[in-house]
Amino acid sequence: MIPGSLGDQDAKYRVSTGQIEKLVFNIYDNRGLMGEAAAKMVCEKINRLLEKQEFVNMIFAAAPSQNEFLAALCQDTSVNWKRVNAFHMDEYMGLPKDAPQAFGSFLKKKIFDRLPFGSINYLDGSVADTDAECNRYAKLLSRFPPDIVCMGIGENGHIAFNDPHAADFNDPATVKMVTLDLACIQQQVNDGCFDKLDQVPTRALTLTIPALMAGRYIYCVVPGEKKANAVYNTLHKNIIEEYPSSILRAHPHAILFLDKESSARL
Repeated sequence: MIPGSLGDQDAKYRVSTGQIEKLVFNIYDNRGLMGEAAAKMVCEKINRLLEKQEFVNMIFAAAPSQNEFLAALCQDTSVNWKRVNAFHMDEYMGLPKDAPQAFGSFLKKKIFDRLPFGSINYLDGSVADTDAECNRYAKLLSRFPPDIVCMGIGENGHIAFNDPHAADFNDPATVKMVTLDLACIQQQVNDGCFDKLDQVPTRALTLTIPALMAGRYIYCVVPGEKKANAVYNTLHKNIIEEYPSSILRAHPHAILFLDKESSARL
């Protein structure tokens, strides 16, 4: 059995599975089955970790691509969520905290208000002192090192808001301010988060690539036809910053969850 698959337990979900370098990828027939399988695997990992440690620290991505996965997590009754500390990985700058487009608002609606987490730790993109906010959140992540990172991949290959021009596999920072590239801004419109390009904030706070890779286990959920090129690049291009998500092939415990559309070029 390929490490990271659920074996017979996963058979009803999975169409196929494979591995390139260290990165396991599982392909499912549709987004719903993909989300259910990813949630099942994540919850099993949480429970195994809680057998050995008091708390589990988790980082969540905020994007429509995560909808099915987050919904399935909320249906799981096996996890003692009071022993889970929740973080999110990026946030627009310049929006009010409660703006519906804010990633904190997205996660609050989709999961943070629906499960009784031990703690919920938001990045604040509305602050005046960006450096202070980056330092505050970096200290939190140092105090609560991530056990599990639940992420997606952008149309341009970004992970969190580490677009190709801002990606640094050896970034000395844990959290930083970035300027979004045009492909990333366009994706926010494609996802229905904003109506027009000029409504999308051009700056954001993001966990850096080393901060994400510091997670002991990474579960990366990537559905949809618009992600097919990024998925191909993740698995087949050189591991370089031009293809930020390619770094996942170097992580010892990363699993990529795909549907038929996002895996169409494989």
